[in-house]
Amino acid sequence: MSTSLNWPREAACPDAGGSSWHHAGSNLCLDFHGDPLHAGLAVFSDGNHHMGLAETLQGFVAAHPEVGEVFYASTPPGVLVAALRDGGLWLGNLRLTRLPEVFISPPGILDALARDGLVASHRPFMASRGNVLLVSKGNPLGIRGVTDLLREDVRLFISSPEHEKASYEVYRETLLNLVGDGERERLTARLEGREGDTVFGERIHHREAPQAIFDGHANVAVVYYHLALRYCRIFPETFEIVPLGGNADNPRPLPGNVCTTYHVGLVGDGGRWGAAFIDYIYSDAVTAIYAGHGLRRP
Repeated sequence: MSTSLNWPREAACPDAGGSSWHHAGSNLCLDFHGDPLHAGLAVFSDGNHHMGLAETLQGFVAAHPEVGEVFYASTPPGVLVAALRDGGLWLGNLRLTRLPEVFISPPGILDALARDGLVASHRPFMASRGNVLLVSKGNPLGIRGVTDLLREDVRLFISSPEHEKASYEVYRETLLNLVGDGERERLTARLEGREGDTVFGERIHHREAPQAIFDGHANVAVVYYHLALRYCRIFPETFEIVPLGGNADNPRPLPGNVCTTYHVGLVGDGGRWGAAFIDYIYSDAVTAIYAGHGLRRP
């Protein structure tokens, strides 16, 4: 039996030649995609909508084959901000110095880059449809809502409050908004690791959350709806969604279930292809792509 989830390849040119080599415990690189040396365009993006971005970039390459290749990164924003500021990033013993022409992230991240002159401006292009709970297929503990997270037999996974502050705060606010006053103190203690059994992510929760449930380290994870939808599609026999408003096919976030907006900006002058790519992501085709992955236009 495999000890790690077998993620599909995600790239702007997924059929490009070449062999693959990695070991899941030590040499696995899922959030840097494509060929940084020959790419005509590089995009740095937060990773939470990586599935929509992958399909969007495939469409952009098909519409503009002369771009050749697109290199993109889809990690938590802090990693990519540091790489942009420092001029590069070490991936273990591999040095990556290809910097982006386009940066995608929540607005606060781009505000800081704009203040430092690294992006000229930015604007919203997509929004989430709230947050849900992810559980193992069959929901063996019968988790139905946020109050179940206070049960002694339930072990919760949530992203790192240190390394993924943006998602952690969205998840924390959502969960606290969806319980009564009498439960808020206990839930706060659990979300801060002071009470109960909570598993915190380390660096990249959009990979770690499903892996924690798969490994049996957690019974439930709080994640964006579009992430949970992705997991259930590519691992349909492994996971299912517990909605926090609406249902798994049509989420209608309860009041207090926080929706996140994603912004896009050019880095510098955007090079040859940056502006064209930003024009493309406002097209009807990309609206449909992201809608298919559980996101919407803001």
